Amino acid sequence: MVGGLPSAAQLAWVVATAAPGATVVDVAGLRDRSSPWRVTLSEGPDLVLRVGGDVDLMRAEVAGRRAAADGGLPVARLLDTALDRTPALLLSVALPGSSRIAEQPDPAHLAALGATAARVAAVPTPAGLPTVDRPVRGVDFAALHAAFSRPLLVAAADAVDRLGPPVGPVGFAHGDLWHGNTLWSEDGELTGLLDWDCSGLAPAGLDLGSLRLDAVLCHGAGAADAVLAGWEQASGRRAEEVARWDVVAALATPPGMDWFVGAIAGQGRPDLDATVLTDRRDAFLQDALDRL
Repeated sequence: MVGGLPSAAQLAWVVATAAPGATVVDVAGLRDRSSPWRVTLSEGPDLVLRVGGDVDLMRAEVAGRRAAADGGLPVARLLDTALDRTPALLLSVALPGSSRIAEQPDPAHLAALGATAARVAAVPTPAGLPTVDRPVRGVDFAALHAAFSRPLLVAAADAVDRLGPPVGPVGFAHGDLWHGNTLWSEDGELTGLLDWDCSGLAPAGLDLGSLRLDAVLCHGAGAADAVLAGWEQASGRRAEEVARWDVVAALATPPGMDWFVGAIAGQGRPDLDATVLTDRRDAFLQDALDRL
């Protein structure tokens, strides 16, 4: 279960699925010493076991991974699922590369991130996924904003409500696209896309806005421009409603950015504390509101 080691029954399922007769040598948490777990067996390659959480998000993970794989995106192979009991997914660990965030902005890499969002949006629209209108749909950020009542976030939510339905076609979206959910080779090639539990159907701006915000959080004002340029070059068209989706991305963050500090530090950026991240998020959001 989340917060504790996988149960004996879950580990027995891993063994029976991947290497009958093998034994479990090691289990290591890959995120805050918790799920997903890297499972090392006495035979065969290591595996990733995701357990616990919302079963609907797990179903989205399954559908999203399958759609991504069918669309030619680099994703870990889904070996088996157990969604009728404690939700669990078993994945291969055959993805090379690193998700480490550089200290200095690299325009070429930021453009490649934008192109990655365009690649996701170009995947044929799959069945079995919900329509989503915000990133990280498993967290009710709106309730947090209402509870803490930060004026900028309240004004942003009101502004989005006044816009009406988004324009542009609805297609495949990752739903939680940031640098930490990507893997890259040393020569700058995308080698993996991780964590598909927030995937769904949405305009392409949803993932683009997420990456633009992430670029600003990591590298400051101006970094979002390279992401947009990479997206437009890869997609062969101008992005629609960029300001709208920038606001939506900023609204998919907590009132104070302390939640994100550990995740970003884990990607090699311990220099980005809650104050820096909150100030950068707020500046990004205010700029987007000014452009609406």
